[in-house]
Amino acid sequence: MAAHSSEEGLRFALLGPVQAWRDGVELDLGTPLQRSILTMLLLREGRAVTPSEMIDAVWGEEAPPRALGALRTYVSRLRAVLEPGRSPRTRPELLTSVGRGYALRLNDATLDLSQFERGVQEAEAARRTGNLGGAAESLRDSLRLCTGEPLAGAVGPYAEHQRGRLVERRMSVLETLMDLDLRLGKHADVVSELVALTADHPLRERLRAQLMLAYYRCGRQADALAVFAETRTALIDELGIEPGPELAALHQRILSGDPTLAPAWPAPAEVEERTAPQETSEAEVLDLPRPAQLPAAVNDFTGRRHIVARLRTLLATRAGSDGVPVAAISGIGGVGKTTLAVHLAHTMQDLFPDGQLYADLRGYGEEPAAAESVLAAFLRGLGLPPDVIPDGLAERAALYRSLLAERRMLVLLDNARDAAQVDPLLPGTPGCAAIVTSRPKLADLPAARLVDLDVMEPDEALSLFATVAGADRVAAERSAAMDVVAACGFLPLAVRIVAARLASRPSWTVASLVSRLADERRRLDELRVGNLAVEATFALGYGQLAPPQARAFRLLSLPGGPDISIGAAAAVLALPHTETEDILESLVDASLLEAPAPGRYRFHDLLRLFARRTAERSADAEAGGPALRRLLDFYLASAQSAHRLAYDGSTLADQLSVTGHGLTFASADDAVAWLSIEAESLFAAVAQTTALVTEPREARALLPAADLLLAMEPLLESGSHAREFERRARETLAASQRLGAPSSELRCRYVLGRVLFGVNRLVEAREEFEASLGLAVEGDRIVSGEVLNALAVVAGRQRRHQEALTLFDSARKVFREMGAPGGEALTLSYSARDHLFLGQAEEAIAAAEQGLAIFTEIGSSPGTARARYHLGMVLSRVGRLNEAVHHHAECLAFFRTSRQRVWEQRVCSRLAETFITANRFGDATRHAEQALAVSVEIGHPYGEALSLWVLGRALAGQSDVRRSRDCLQRAHDIFDRLGAPEAADIRALLDRDPVGN
Repeated sequence: MAAHSSEEGLRFALLGPVQAWRDGVELDLGTPLQRSILTMLLLREGRAVTPSEMIDAVWGEEAPPRALGALRTYVSRLRAVLEPGRSPRTRPELLTSVGRGYALRLNDATLDLSQFERGVQEAEAARRTGNLGGAAESLRDSLRLCTGEPLAGAVGPYAEHQRGRLVERRMSVLETLMDLDLRLGKHADVVSELVALTADHPLRERLRAQLMLAYYRCGRQADALAVFAETRTALIDELGIEPGPELAALHQRILSGDPTLAPAWPAPAEVEERTAPQETSEAEVLDLPRPAQLPAAVNDFTGRRHIVARLRTLLATRAGSDGVPVAAISGIGGVGKTTLAVHLAHTMQDLFPDGQLYADLRGYGEEPAAAESVLAAFLRGLGLPPDVIPDGLAERAALYRSLLAERRMLVLLDNARDAAQVDPLLPGTPGCAAIVTSRPKLADLPAARLVDLDVMEPDEALSLFATVAGADRVAAERSAAMDVVAACGFLPLAVRIVAARLASRPSWTVASLVSRLADERRRLDELRVGNLAVEATFALGYGQLAPPQARAFRLLSLPGGPDISIGAAAAVLALPHTETEDILESLVDASLLEAPAPGRYRFHDLLRLFARRTAERSADAEAGGPALRRLLDFYLASAQSAHRLAYDGSTLADQLSVTGHGLTFASADDAVAWLSIEAESLFAAVAQTTALVTEPREARALLPAADLLLAMEPLLESGSHAREFERRARETLAASQRLGAPSSELRCRYVLGRVLFGVNRLVEAREEFEASLGLAVEGDRIVSGEVLNALAVVAGRQRRHQEALTLFDSARKVFREMGAPGGEALTLSYSARDHLFLGQAEEAIAAAEQGLAIFTEIGSSPGTARARYHLGMVLSRVGRLNEAVHHHAECLAFFRTSRQRVWEQRVCSRLAETFITANRFGDATRHAEQALAVSVEIGHPYGEALSLWVLGRALAGQSDVRRSRDCLQRAHDIFDRLGAPEAADIRALLDRDPVGN
């Protein structure tokens, strides 16, 4: 286009041949491939494009072997064309490198496509204010930028696809312009243009409809009917289909002489005399009524401020030049979808001055509203007499959309069943908008913006509770009120119900409500008042489920974890993975399950209670027990695989009572990550099993639960979940003692001892380990070896080093007899510390090296890391500092990668000690601070005290007396609180040397 060359600066054109100019001079853009690359960069509007995307876009499946090199050459040439004066040493400013890709940074004013879209937006803004003439002129200015076939000169799959898109975009804008001209009364002027356009595009029904209307308004009814006949023939011959409902409806209206087809605007001469936008709408010229069908606004609407603002923006702004904004709000029963939609619609009446239509589609009733009936009601509300309303869904929908075509109206479709029910009820042209509420997600509703409405934020729920129950009563018991809304799961319906009950009972306190809601089995009974009931609301959704969905809904509510994975759900349901995922996703679509992360699912708290109650009352109520046993078997089998990888070389996992199938893992990191993700669900499975086993004859059923705790042992290395481990181990231990299950008791005492040792409760840990030694039965020898090894470690921590060595020898004997070299290597590595404290340096080095050799031989990475830790500690103490640093650096990398935070803290502390010995106090301080940070993060007081001790010594080496003494004093206080012998060591140090050296 010639106009491009008259502009200053750099300009680009895509709405015809791919061209560029600088200061009016056209640039040589090179080969078609080079132009194609420039085209892609321009269309991406400054966003980065990777080389692989460019290669696929330009060459497709026929990319040459050296496509990447060719691509870089083309990019280099384009840079030279776009910035000819740039030095090769200077970073490009336009075609820049972004990561491994490229981006073209331009002002949108330099691209004709950006100008085109800006003109379309300006046209829409003018149309909204009633300035139809200005809107039409803006569209004509935009269309003048289209100088031929878009992207001419560019090749490749991407260019072909985008070329089709731009052609369709231009045609859509042309059709909108024709609509505006018809509304302006220019029907005589557009006939010739529409004749040419329909000749070029004979199958575009919108153009054909516009030509029919133009002929009709010119008094040429026969020509209008002839256009319909030609169109019908063409569609049947070319596509084998009849004309669409809109065109068919227009044909019927022309035949019947529909008065609403008359032009609503004055003649062209009168239009030209207008000096300002007119306020009179077409609806007023035709004297059609202004429906106002919205239900009454909710006076105490509370919260939802951000989502209301977001939806207002969506509904007030068209998504495209011919798009109708549709907000599809979905969510569980009682979450406030209708309340939000009605409130939102009332706030937008000024934006839709021609009226509001409302229909309750009764999607969850026994007889959902038929679209034909809803359309008939809408047409009557729009002023049509019943005798002129056509029969049939298609005809009614076409007439409905025609009446809305030149009006600004808001349509609220409440409680929809599915997209098929909604689709015929949506407006068809810009100017209108629709709000749809439903329980299922209407993902298949064309062009709808899906909004999944969640429960209220805690403060919003509390505000709603106060609004209904009374602000003074809630303010006096704010903490209890927060407990109430939390028990309601922040579900608006539940909050409103309990607030209404409180408001109607002056003698109740908020605290009394908390007590009434505390019993989960009766909570749903408390959530009812008048004709409102949470349970009844949930039952409507449940009643729509197919039998497999209903079964899954019931059974999946039984596990006690916060959420569930697809694999675990498949175990509960005893179904294949793919079928399970399909059912889970269908429940998410029905708003009966949530998907907080890919592959994970959860219930809202109240929905879980409803599902459990439904399961208890169902015909297959006995299915719950076997489902939970299948889940426990799945978790145990998966945890066994995780334990094997995390403790490679250990045979403890072989002793677990695994009967089912579980997950396998590619690496120890994946295994430990799975344990961390599933920890809450695993603990819940242990707790549920323990609670369900109540008879001595069922005692054997406790063993999988105790084994699961044992298999979760790698989590103890992370320093997390210590409290939950202790709680569940004590519960299962008590049940094992009560029912007479020695193997389960053995495992629980071992796990409990490990937990107590981790928090430096050494006396209690020793008691648990010693009590477990007499519980071993046939098949428990390996567990007994682990107990002996743990006892030895406790003895060493208590500075009973000779006793520790004796216990290590006993443990090593067990492991040797059982053919468990990993266990034998572990006892050797641990014993090195006790040899060292007894002054047996050579024995310490020999034991540590022998342990490392065995772990290396059997290929156990976790064992090798632990052995390196102990060997590095010994070497540091005997002055072989470089070797010590090497071993500790190696094992530190492993522990950090595998997220074994306790070991990470230990290694950092040992490295700090070594650097202190080497007088490298800066390095020592850095590692000590790292150890301290890890200890605090994981809540490990013994590790925190050790880290503070070594940090104090490192700071003393740097002459930072104040901080040094502060660290030592804090270390002493923690050790003293733990009853650790190290407290006396630090006390003596502080008393002897105030500096702490």
